[in-house]
Amino acid sequence: MLELDGVSVGYKDLTVIHGVSFRVGEGEVVSLVGSNGAGKSTILRAISGLLHPSQGEIRLRGEPIHRTPAHEVVKKRVAMVPEGRQLFGRLSVRDNLLMGAYSLRSREQIEESLEMALALFPILRDRQEQRAETLSGGEQQQLAIARGLMSRPSLLLLDEPSLGIMPKLVVEIFRTIREIRKQGITVLLVEQNVFEALRVCHRAYVLQTGRIVMEGTGSELSQSDLVRKAYLGM
Repeated sequence: MLELDGVSVGYKDLTVIHGVSFRVGEGEVVSLVGSNGAGKSTILRAISGLLHPSQGEIRLRGEPIHRTPAHEVVKKRVAMVPEGRQLFGRLSVRDNLLMGAYSLRSREQIEESLEMALALFPILRDRQEQRAETLSGGEQQQLAIARGLMSRPSLLLLDEPSLGIMPKLVVEIFRTIREIRKQGITVLLVEQNVFEALRVCHRAYVLQTGRIVMEGTGSELSQSDLVRKAYLGM
């Protein structure tokens, strides 16, 4: 579904990502793991059209999208749940969800997406009229993911979904990722919680200082000495 081929990305004169190549197969959960500042979020911003590579290609189902504006990438059924959630705090839960459905054309599609999101996150059904800023951190993260699903993406980009979440709620977030996978949605997960990221994924790539240094299945990387020492504290 998604291919990055020799992609370099930066900000002004500073290159952050150096010739990165990887692929995400349809229906897979692929994790991109690494320490803070490795460039993981920059890669997601490039895929979603918020940044454009200085070199290389990004292809979605074989079609180049590395020069495509972000609003057009959404129309190609790619959605990103950004780091830090970035909700509209003063709007209600329901209005935040409806903001995620702006690319849908019919009221019927919007209502179907809304029902799907509320079924996946039952806590939000009871809080539809509550302002987003009054939710707990874990509830806000659930809302952010639900909003991302409102556009009916075939590819969902998740940027640090466990960041700032209580440990017992982190388990719930990763349970949700498994449920999303069961619905046939492809997921590219950027995550500092390497242990959980490797447990939930089909395959993973390890990013260090803007370069892919290792790849493999989640179980393979969990057994790697490099990964165990650098990221799992073993």
